[in-house]
Amino acid sequence: MADPLRLRPEDRPDFEAVLNLALGTADVQEELRADPTGRATARLRLRALGDADETAAAASEEYGTYLTLRTSAQPDPPSRPTAGSLLPALAVLTPLIAATSAAVLLVLGYLLELSDAERALPGSLITAGWVLTLIAGTSALLAFAALLRTAMRGGDGSAHSARLQQARLDWHQALLDRGMLPHLRRQLREDPSLRRTTPLGVRTADSHDSRTATNPKEHPSHVGQPGQGPADQPQ
Repeated sequence: MADPLRLRPEDRPDFEAVLNLALGTADVQEELRADPTGRATARLRLRALGDADETAAAASEEYGTYLTLRTSAQPDPPSRPTAGSLLPALAVLTPLIAATSAAVLLVLGYLLELSDAERALPGSLITAGWVLTLIAGTSALLAFAALLRTAMRGGDGSAHSARLQQARLDWHQALLDRGMLPHLRRQLREDPSLRRTTPLGVRTADSHDSRTATNPKEHPSHVGQPGQGPADQPQ
């Protein structure tokens, strides 16, 4: 198996689906509201897609399990027909051919027997017909067993598909929790366009307090009332 830390091209749609889910979380949306133009969202998406391998590495264990199950579920490449591959066809055709031949031989044998033909020929045809009937019954049982075995294999395939789907969901969850959300939050903290500025009223009040602190003579407690002289001011 190839390096599981590197995201495979066929898994890029899954990565983008997890990215969309992460972009829709409440805390990410709260930060993105600081940029009503939507440019921050576009930049965040591009950076996440560019750092796909680094982000996917955070869920490398779950991704490796998913790749292993998916590889084992892939069908084997077609090979040349062998004797083993012809057995199912023979199991289906043999009962049909044997039953048809048995019916023909039995009908001919009993008709010749009724027509007072030579006793050896009708008896041979009837015997051959019953032998073919036995062969048809036996091959029908074998065909039924083969179908039952195929059905059981189909059940195993369904269980494997369920495990594969669960492994995919586990990878998605690990990628979201340990890879995508931490990456997006880090990018949000580093984006200067999303840094919240101090409201205008608070900034004005802070500036006034700063000027007052630097020039205490301008504070109302240091300025006399109108009409008061220096001698009237409190000591």
